[in-house]
Amino acid sequence: MKPRQKFAAAVFSSLFGIAALAGCASNESASNGGDADQTDQTEQSEAGEASSEPFAFSIMANLHTPEVPDDKILNALEESTNTEIEIQWVPDNTYVERLNSAFATNSFADAVFMKNQTTFVQFKEAIRDDQFWEIGPYMEQFENLSKLDEQVLANTMVDGKLYSIYQARPLSRQGLIYRKDWADNLGLEAPETTEDFYEMMRAFTEDDPDGDGQDDTIGLTDRSDLVYGAFKTVSSWFNTPNNWGEQDGKLMPEFMFPEYKQTMDYFKDLHENKYMNQDFPVTSKTDQQTLFKNGTAGAYIGSMGDVLSLYEDAKELNPDIEFGVHNQIKGPNGEYQIWAIPGYGNMVMFPKSKVESEEELLKILGFFDALMTPENANLLYWGIEGENYEVVDGRANVIADSSVQDREVKPFQSIEVGGPETNGRYEGVFPYEAKEKAEELIKDNENYLIHDPTVALDSETFIENGERLNQIIQDATWKYMIGQIDEAGFESAVEDWKNQGGTAVIEEYNASYEELNSN
Repeated sequence: MKPRQKFAAAVFSSLFGIAALAGCASNESASNGGDADQTDQTEQSEAGEASSEPFAFSIMANLHTPEVPDDKILNALEESTNTEIEIQWVPDNTYVERLNSAFATNSFADAVFMKNQTTFVQFKEAIRDDQFWEIGPYMEQFENLSKLDEQVLANTMVDGKLYSIYQARPLSRQGLIYRKDWADNLGLEAPETTEDFYEMMRAFTEDDPDGDGQDDTIGLTDRSDLVYGAFKTVSSWFNTPNNWGEQDGKLMPEFMFPEYKQTMDYFKDLHENKYMNQDFPVTSKTDQQTLFKNGTAGAYIGSMGDVLSLYEDAKELNPDIEFGVHNQIKGPNGEYQIWAIPGYGNMVMFPKSKVESEEELLKILGFFDALMTPENANLLYWGIEGENYEVVDGRANVIADSSVQDREVKPFQSIEVGGPETNGRYEGVFPYEAKEKAEELIKDNENYLIHDPTVALDSETFIENGERLNQIIQDATWKYMIGQIDEAGFESAVEDWKNQGGTAVIEEYNASYEELNSN
C-alpha cells in the first residue's frame, strides 16, 4: 500500500468509526458474553468494509484563474483522502452572485466557501435561522481541526457558536509594487510619505520614465474595488480607521472621519492630473494588472505577494523590467499604519439543506481535518513534490513553469483550510528577490496594524441592509474622486446612508460594543 493510501485508511477508518457509532450506545458491558463480542466484531468488520468505499460529496469554491484546473491534483487528493469530490468552480468575479442564487434556489454544495468576511456577515441571518451546521461541538474530535487558532475562530463565531472552518490569511499583505527601473531612471527612491508617492506618480506620468520619448505612461493603475484595490491601503496611509473607528467615545463608520475625506481628495487630484487610469471605477482587476504588466502604469497598490505573478507575465513583454516592493509610506501625521483583516479569508460552511445528517457532517469534517495534514496542505498549495515543487532547506521551491502552476495548482489553494502555522505546509522559496522582500514586508506589516473594532460585533440592520448601505457610500466615493459630485454631494450621500438604516447600524454596533465590554 502506498504511504498516501495508508494515511487515508488510518484517517478515514477512524473517522467513519466515529460516524458509525454516533448516537449508538457505546457503553455496553463487556460481560454480555461471547455473542455480544461476536456481534461487535461483525459490526466493526462491516464498518471497516463500508469505510473502504470512497466518500462522495461536493464543494463550491471560487476560481481565481481563467481556466478550471485539470484533474491531476484532484485525483491525488481523492486518493489521499479516499473521497470522490465534485468541485463546483465559480469565477471569483461572479461568486457572490452565484452564492446568493444557490441560497435562493436551495442548491448548495455539501461544503460551501463564503467569500471573505463581507459575504459571511450577509449570511448571519441564515446561520441564526439554523440553516447551517454548528460545528463547534465536533471540532475536538479531529486532531488537526482542533489546532486552528482560537482567536481567529472567535472572530468567525456567531453568538458565540462556531459554524465555519477558516482559511488563514496574513493580517495585512497590502503595499506598493512599482517600476524600480523607472524610479532609477528618474533618480527616485522608494516613497517614504504620501507626498513622495504623489511625486512619483507625477514623474511616472510626465517625465518619460521609460525613455521612449512618448507621452504614453501613467503613475497608478487601480480598479473598481475600494477594499482590495488601492483606496483602502492609501486610506490607511492617511490613518483612516479600518471600516469603523472610535470618535468621541463612540464607534463611527470610517467615511465620517476627516482622514477618509483626505484620501478621496488625494485620489481626486491623481485623477484630475491624469496620474492614474481615468476609468478606474469600472476597471477590472485583470485590466488593472495588464496596465502594469504592459508598461503603461508604474505603480500597483494591493497584495505585495502579487509581485511574482506580475513579474512573470511582464518579463515576457520586457525582459529588462524591474519591480520593487515597499510598505512603510507615512501619512500627513508622520506615522505608518495599514489595515488588517481578522486573520481569515474565505470560510467553509455546511448547509443543512444539503448535509442532512450528523454522520454525513462528520465525514465531511473528516475530509477537512485530512486537508490539515502537511501532506495534503502541501499538495493543495504547492502541487506534487518533484513535479511542481522541491524542498530546499525546509521550504518549497516551485520548479514548474508559472503557467503550469497557475493552471494545475493555484485553483486548489482556494480550498485550503488553516495556514502554515496550523496545517504545517511549507513556506515558499522565491528566487525572485522582490518576492522574497514582499514576504518579509507582509510580516513587517504586523507591527503597524489598524484593526476593525466591529469584527466581533453585531448589527441586525447591517446584516439585512449592509450591501445596499455600502453601495450608497461606494457610489458616492467613486463619484467624488472622479469629480461627478462635490463635498456637499458626498455629505448628502452620508445623510442618505443614515436615513436608510445607517443610524440604526451605528446604534446597534455601539450597543453590541458596550455589551461585549461589560462581559
